[in-house]
Amino acid sequence: MNVAAAVCLLLGSALALSAGVGLMRFRTTLDRMHAGTKPQVLGVLLVLLAMWLHRPTWAYAGPLLLVGISQVITVSVAAYMVARAAYTRQSSDDDTEFPSADDRSED
Repeated sequence: MNVAAAVCLLLGSALALSAGVGLMRFRTTLDRMHAGTKPQVLGVLLVLLAMWLHRPTWAYAGPLLLVGISQVITVSVAAYMVARAAYTRQSSDDDTEFPSADDRSED
């Protein structure tokens, strides 16, 4: 069980890291929205599964299940609101990104 928990924890943290990298690297709102929702939710669910595999009791299962369901619901609502705001603005490729190190040195 500890090996399965460790694998789930490593996969979950790798997915959460890839979501963060995707948020920084992608240029458009819709691409960022996808990067911030899909791998991040799966990463959190894998971390929660790892927590339950570490201590597989019903006392831990309830709160972890509640957190997992809340995560799935809130991320989908947040993604919908971001997509709606981008659509309302009539611009999904806003091309706003953080300045690179080269751009900051010119200021």
